[in-house]
Amino acid sequence: MIIRKAVDSDRESYNRTHLLGSRFKGSSAMKKSLLLIVLGILVVFVMPMQIWANSAEPPSLVILVNDPPEDLSIVLISDEEMPEATVRKVAWEGYYAFYSRDLEKEGRYVFQVSTGQDQFEWSPDEALQGYNNVYTLNVSEQVFTPGLYPLRTALLVSIRVALTLLIEGLVFLLFRFREKRSWMVFLAVNLITQGVLNIWLSNGGSLMPSYLLIALVIGEVFVFGAEMIALPLLIKEHKKSRILVFAIVANLASLVVGGYIISVLPV
Repeated sequence: MIIRKAVDSDRESYNRTHLLGSRFKGSSAMKKSLLLIVLGILVVFVMPMQIWANSAEPPSLVILVNDPPEDLSIVLISDEEMPEATVRKVAWEGYYAFYSRDLEKEGRYVFQVSTGQDQFEWSPDEALQGYNNVYTLNVSEQVFTPGLYPLRTALLVSIRVALTLLIEGLVFLLFRFREKRSWMVFLAVNLITQGVLNIWLSNGGSLMPSYLLIALVIGEVFVFGAEMIALPLLIKEHKKSRILVFAIVANLASLVVGGYIISVLPV
């Protein structure tokens, strides 16, 4: 009887030790995973800081053209050096940029637009102000319009938010969130944070992708902070630690995907 009690006691002691060991290993693995995730985020955040330090000034004037002809050129003919626009094309849009070095002389600016056998001249009706003056050119009608074309912001924000929700939704699913309430909270929080972020990107300055990447990183920091607070408070399905890890992974994925979207789609 005494021997049996001793065996049972040893067995119970072993089980407790084994259980504590398993928990310690699980906790250690979780800490290592969190450390790797945090280091990954820091690397992603530091890289754009270097880009910020080395980046050139934004353009003074950007002329936006939908589906521009291959031979389209825009030249500042009121300047003796006659500088030609720097061209960047993203998807269906073309950006024809002039910088402050091109617009140093005071007075009336005259631009010549050429495509094929057609040429015409244009001058801004109002004085250019600092940086990021934007005009939209309708080549077929030879008309310049201040600002962006109608519904552009709504269209592009909708595309980016939908793609972001798809990516983060897959991550949410991989973390085994199944309850309807959890998904409702996820959708509500992300529609607010991603909607605000993308509207800010669309109205926050330059159309050129290199500058928008910097703005994306800055905006994602605030999105990350908001979701780290909101999601653990509102989702009750799993432990807060799992929800926090999800927020880190999802926002890191969102940052990477967002950077790629900026490189292949207009913003």
